[in-house]
Amino acid sequence: MIKGGDVLEAVSKIDVVLFDKTGTLTLGKPEVGAVRAFSGFSADDVLRLAASAEKGSEHPLARAIVKAAEEKGIIFESLTDFKAYPGRGVLGRVGGEEIVLGSEKMLASAGIEIDSAAARSYLSDGNTIVYLGAGGKFAGLIAISDVIRPEAEETILRLKMMGVKPIMLTGDNPAAARAVARTVGIDDVYAGIMPDEKTEVVKRLQAKGLKTAMVGDGINDAPALAQSDIGIAFGRATDIAVESAAIVLVRNNLLDVVNAIELSARTLGNIKENLFWAFFYNALGIPIAAGLLHAFGGPLLNPMIAALAMSFSSVSVVLNALRLRRYKPRAIEKRNS
Repeated sequence: MIKGGDVLEAVSKIDVVLFDKTGTLTLGKPEVGAVRAFSGFSADDVLRLAASAEKGSEHPLARAIVKAAEEKGIIFESLTDFKAYPGRGVLGRVGGEEIVLGSEKMLASAGIEIDSAAARSYLSDGNTIVYLGAGGKFAGLIAISDVIRPEAEETILRLKMMGVKPIMLTGDNPAAARAVARTVGIDDVYAGIMPDEKTEVVKRLQAKGLKTAMVGDGINDAPALAQSDIGIAFGRATDIAVESAAIVLVRNNLLDVVNAIELSARTLGNIKENLFWAFFYNALGIPIAAGLLHAFGGPLLNPMIAALAMSFSSVSVVLNALRLRRYKPRAIEKRNS
């Protein structure tokens, strides 16, 4: 769904496409793969405290934690003194225990030192790590895995073939982000950044004269979607992301990012062809209709011939435009062959 002709025109001029990771390059259906406990806490304690803090959140990682706790039959506790920090994590009190849940930076800001060695193996496999601090201690970590979209690698390859540079922007840990980037073929990665920092990256690229497109699906992506020249969101994305985007991928297929660029280029090419033929017919026909040939001893143009020529001009332009109905994305053609 393309929100306007000006958007369709601008897409073909894109130099850089920036991708969020979770829910964009991945399917956005994360699952808890492992829970590690420290400082005298058990794995069930870690899940209970984390799920109690996240039970009201719509974030994919939060839903994964809550689902894992529910599957183990863990009973949630009430959450008080709740504070959320977008892109970092949450603070609160669960069952009288003061907790900090989120990224490594989130725990560091609360003065809690994590066990980096314990997290390293999970990060190298591309997992996202959610850290938990309780009572001022490092209570544990939750490793969450998400499946990379099957079309992600082809999407990145086709963008590169078109001369468009792909970049990843994510709040996730740099090690996990680089693991996913290597798999799909992205060379430039900005990881561990906040939503406002995503916007700053977009602004810096625009300051270099580059036309940017941002692809995302969450609330954290909305500022960057709005700042970029073209914002692209999935149809199942959050309302604010869809509202901020100029293009909505109704099929939730990442390849449609490439297809939109190709369709834009074909449409602009079609418009230029139509303009050429329209001006050609008029530049040739109007002088003849005005009697140019008669002035040099030739015949006058019969009005019927002039009407036929003008009709043919209009019909040829319409027929040329209708060729766009035959457009099929190349990836779809490959799969059908």
